[in-house]
Amino acid sequence: MIARLPRISLWLALALLGYFLFAVFGPKFGLIDWKVGFLTMVVTVGPILMGVVALVAVIALMMAFVKGPRDEWWKAAAALAIPVALFAGLLSVRAQGDAVPPIHDVATDTTNPPEFSTETLAMRESFGANPIDDYATPLGQIELWAERTKGQPIAAKTHAELISENYGDLKPIPYPGSDADALVAVAAAMEDIGLSDVRSDPDAGRVEGTAETFAFGFKDDVVARVTEGRIDMRSVSRVGVSDLGYNAARLRELSKAINARLGE
Repeated sequence: MIARLPRISLWLALALLGYFLFAVFGPKFGLIDWKVGFLTMVVTVGPILMGVVALVAVIALMMAFVKGPRDEWWKAAAALAIPVALFAGLLSVRAQGDAVPPIHDVATDTTNPPEFSTETLAMRESFGANPIDDYATPLGQIELWAERTKGQPIAAKTHAELISENYGDLKPIPYPGSDADALVAVAAAMEDIGLSDVRSDPDAGRVEGTAETFAFGFKDDVVARVTEGRIDMRSVSRVGVSDLGYNAARLRELSKAINARLGE
């Protein structure tokens, strides 16, 4: 049994890796709900399994040198490396979340953020998505954040304040030509960055699209308002509390794509 421990630890580590791959990509392909994959499998159970596998790997590594066979040590070392790498990944995600405000709705105009169409709002409601929040209401007064921010200074902050303080680089885009040309450029730019279901409403001066994250398949709704010589953008997650900065990053990417299209 001791002689087989390095091999056993390696198989356990590979099973752990498969477990995390299923947790991360299962929701993307509709195999499991995102709450099961992310909250249960990754956040709650994941660290426990990583600890167990790491402990077995450490014991196997020690036994390989003490009891032998010594040429099996690399299997135990590889088995230890897998949970360590996964744990480092979780720490990185947590650090990323701590570095950005705990919101999932970002826009370039915080006074009058672009509005989604009636169809998109109805779709979000049927999906059970996060409600669209008022940018002027403090987080402590919004149900989703009330308990999470209770007693914290951030509870008094509004979306408008948090966006201005943390994402000051997000600006409206001026356009010199016609509204029609700008709408075409925005729609093309959304497709350029990989958004799906891109649709334009010239009468409303609006372009909408859907983004999907590589991991977990989280979907975010994106809208751009084209009016009075400026383009404003907004990106809102359907689920979750914090977006880890993804919506702001998406608007930066979309801004570059729009400017590139306008410059053609």
